Amino acid sequence: MTTMESLIGLVNRIQRACTALGDYGGGDTSFSSLWEALPSVAVVGGQSSGKSSVLESIVGRDFLPRGSGIVTRRPLVLQLHKTEEGAEEYAEFLHLPNRKFSDFAVVRKEIQDETDRVTGKSKQISPVPIHLSIYSPNVVNLTLIDLPGLTKVAVEGQPESIVQDIEMMVRSYVEKPNCIILAISPANQDIATSDAIKLAREVDAPGERTFGVLTKLDLMDKGTNALDVLEGRSYRLQHPWVGIVNRSQADINKNVDMIIARHKEREYFATSPDYSHLANKMGSEYLAKLLSKHLEAVIRARIPSITSMINKTIEELESEMDHLGRPIAADAGAQLYLILELLRAFDRIFKEHLDGGRPGGDRIYGVFDNQLPAALRKLPFDRHLSMQNVRKVVSEADGYQPHLIAPEQGYRRLIESSLNYFRGPAEASVDAVHFVLKELVRKSIGETQELRRFPTLQMELAAAANHALERFRDDSKKTVVRLVDMESSYLTVEFFRRLPQEVEKAASGPGGPVSPNVDRYTDGHFRRIGSNVSSYVGMVSETLRNTIPKAIVYCQVKEAKQSLLHHFYMQIGKKEGKELAQLLDEDPSLMERRVQCAKRLELYKSARDEIDSVSWAR
Repeated sequence: MTTMESLIGLVNRIQRACTALGDYGGGDTSFSSLWEALPSVAVVGGQSSGKSSVLESIVGRDFLPRGSGIVTRRPLVLQLHKTEEGAEEYAEFLHLPNRKFSDFAVVRKEIQDETDRVTGKSKQISPVPIHLSIYSPNVVNLTLIDLPGLTKVAVEGQPESIVQDIEMMVRSYVEKPNCIILAISPANQDIATSDAIKLAREVDAPGERTFGVLTKLDLMDKGTNALDVLEGRSYRLQHPWVGIVNRSQADINKNVDMIIARHKEREYFATSPDYSHLANKMGSEYLAKLLSKHLEAVIRARIPSITSMINKTIEELESEMDHLGRPIAADAGAQLYLILELLRAFDRIFKEHLDGGRPGGDRIYGVFDNQLPAALRKLPFDRHLSMQNVRKVVSEADGYQPHLIAPEQGYRRLIESSLNYFRGPAEASVDAVHFVLKELVRKSIGETQELRRFPTLQMELAAAANHALERFRDDSKKTVVRLVDMESSYLTVEFFRRLPQEVEKAASGPGGPVSPNVDRYTDGHFRRIGSNVSSYVGMVSETLRNTIPKAIVYCQVKEAKQSLLHHFYMQIGKKEGKELAQLLDEDPSLMERRVQCAKRLELYKSARDEIDSVSWAR
């Protein structure tokens, strides 16, 4: 059977872990709050409502600071653990682990001192809770959160805003659907003016989460009683009202033992003519048992939703941790390994773009299949090989001696000058592929997820990759220009061997040889020369259309695939530890986020383990 002790103890352990992490409701809203998902009992009351006395009665110990003004200035998470009869009573603070307090006067002083350590002695308030665990045979298993008393006036030394600040703090606890509200009101004041009931009504209108406690019943005017409230006629709640009789100020001054005070309280209700019929449902002992039983039931009911929330948050945090990446090691060897891993990841993505695993590499083929042919078609050969230009070039090549059969020098000059036009498209194709490769580098850096963490490494990588691409581009340009120059340097012989035959055929008529007086310098003659050169240039154009892409792929694309980062790898290998650390200069806010995520993940996994460790019974 799942025990009350195991359930409430479970929540106690998770709450302590939450506080250690800084999760106590409110605060960092970028993370879901496990604290707010846990059921808790918040003690709410105005100043002088008897709130402290109720808590001390439940504990059976005089341990809370007392005084005028606002005494409770930080939430006090009071975790009660029932021990075996005769066991020693002691207290422990979360902020002082492994230190046991058996003197409860020292506990009171430590609460005051710990409050001042966070808030200063200026009577300010703080939402950071103090965790106090009390182990005693005189308590029930129960967790209560004592909140600052609601007030209407700031005392000397406090800002005017403290009234609203306290209400906002209290409200931040009680408005949560998992919070059980213990609303404490004094019986010698009209219940309609109760600060605690007023706030509880606002956040829990049906009264489903509110337990009403009426204190100071023994201080009411003679002839009056609080039965209208206790029996639910004045203000109805889903849970029964509980009356409490605290120690008098004289008892407090005399340090009357709390166990004796409990006995006197029981006696008061048993012998009261007004309340004796309710005696078995009145008093601090009954209130403690009632709350403990209810808290256990609420925890049991909420465990499935808490477990679901924990599992969902673990998934979200693990996903975010994957996105944020692993923390950076301080060791230079580990840093070098991380950098090389990141570079390899980038290189892999870059190659996927080129090989078609990702889009982008196909644009290089577009340069070869569309841009280069289009540029070749636009070359001004019509103008360059016009009859007028051919006549001019051939005549200039002849000099003072007209050519006899075929104007070889003229042909050579026309072909060489024509082939020079191919330089432009060849170099433009190199530049176009270079632009595509640069774009793919930029894209690949952006797609290498872990690289996003390190802006300096991104910049260094981009600079190194682009520098390598520039080297490949320069080599490629030299190669494609050489291809053009090679075509100019050695003309295809068979082409020239056909020319004399064609000229002689042209010089002979259909009936035999033409008279020696035929003028070989007719327009038709120059047109034939232009046509012959155009045919040769067309043949070279087809050759270059195939060889320029081969040269570009060999000099740029293949080199980029195989050795884009070779030089950078060598540079990285020579860097000292400090230089490596500078490359891994992560954004501080991202580093802090990872630390917080890791802590949260540890908390939620610990909470899951805690829940799994409890044996559930149906």
